[in-house]
Amino acid sequence: MRPRLAASVRLQWDAQRQQHVLLAPEKVVVLNATGAAILALCDGQRTVVEITATLAERFQRAVDADVDTFVSRLAARGLVELSRAAG
Repeated sequence: MRPRLAASVRLQWDAQRQQHVLLAPEKVVVLNATGAAILALCDGQRTVVEITATLAERFQRAVDADVDTFVSRLAARGLVELSRAAG
């Protein structure tokens, strides 16, 4: 799967909170550093496997379950769209 933010959703730095947030119509989701790192890579081009590999290297630990769970939960809320990876 190739995740990307839904058309009406933006990832933005909130200076007041000093955290990244997802902005959607009538919703604000405050993100921790891991969530923001995952979403910054959700561009519709990278697969979940590629995102997981990038973050595992960056954080020097396994993040497979974190990425899968996080992306799936946001997709269920309509904040992330998933398209099938070719091949």
